[in-house]
Amino acid sequence: MSPSFIFWLSAAVPVYAYLGYPIVLLLLRLVIHRAVKKASIEPFVSVLIPAYNEGAVIEQKIRNTLALDYPAERLEIVVASDGSTDNTADTAREFEDGKRVRVFAYPVNRGKVPVLNETVPQLHGEILVLSDAAAMLHCDSVRQLVANFADPSVGAATGRYTVAKADDVSIGKSEDFYWKYETYLKIHESQIASTLGGHGHLQAIRKDLYPFPPPGTINDDYIIPVSVLSKGYRAVFEPEAIGYEEAHEMAGFGRRVRIMAGNMQQLREIKGLLWPPRPLPLFFFLSHKASRLVVPFAMVAAAIANVLLLPSPFYTVLLCLQAVFYTMALLGAVFQLRPKALLLPFYFCMVNAATFFGLYHALTSRRRMAWK
Repeated sequence: MSPSFIFWLSAAVPVYAYLGYPIVLLLLRLVIHRAVKKASIEPFVSVLIPAYNEGAVIEQKIRNTLALDYPAERLEIVVASDGSTDNTADTAREFEDGKRVRVFAYPVNRGKVPVLNETVPQLHGEILVLSDAAAMLHCDSVRQLVANFADPSVGAATGRYTVAKADDVSIGKSEDFYWKYETYLKIHESQIASTLGGHGHLQAIRKDLYPFPPPGTINDDYIIPVSVLSKGYRAVFEPEAIGYEEAHEMAGFGRRVRIMAGNMQQLREIKGLLWPPRPLPLFFFLSHKASRLVVPFAMVAAAIANVLLLPSPFYTVLLCLQAVFYTMALLGAVFQLRPKALLLPFYFCMVNAATFFGLYHALTSRRRMAWK
């Protein structure tokens, strides 16, 4: 293959993954719309809060959940402490009454998925709502989420993730922009067919559909909702069910590496979309998930091919533009650039650089990445 072919093919990958795919979804949405038959229902709900060393937020989380606009007699709150070494379990026990609030304090830290798998069979709810300890919920979020289960075709639902106090962290605005972008994609995927994956801040599943993921699962918030597709159900996105985390909870390159390692692991889920065939979810999977894993490799290939195409004036300009972009990324890594929109190149490169480390961890089966 010629350097020019490699360059344009490589350049097309990130352009499609981040710009082309949203446009395709918009066009599909004009001709395909599958509404959810929502209704105001009140099934018994179990809110499960897995926690590891969340002493700083667990009281606020329990109070936030107790304040939900949902009948108290139809809601149980369960804290599952995964061998926490701080005061997580002790603080949670201050609220325990054995009925509305229950606490499972496991003595050994095993990881999030083993804790979920052991706790779920002990829950009483028809609908399981999983919510991270650091995520605070709007008062009507569970009611809005549960309304989707009035539709018998819905097996799982996930809420909208928002960023609070974005200015407190240098990349907070970039994170906020990213999650608004993700919300756009999930809304359209859900309305066309099914969304793929959710977010640990707020997701729900029918208890009898809970998949009991393997212990080494990293991105359980993807595996759990997408598992319902293979059983003939939909996974939907509910933008009115809102949860939020403060920006500092999302900071850190290590978090991105863990997410990318989980994204690598998610590739095995494609088999559930191939048979029986589910063309639209399969298309979403390849465009939303798989294509992004190729982006960082395509970026490297495009840069190398661009160098090989010198000294062509046209390709010289393109190489200069790449150099400016990567220089901005490096500056963003070192300095607090203003306005914060200038940090987007750094954020984009950080996310994609994490793919290389995530691939290493996925290939070497670093299972301890399964818990934050």
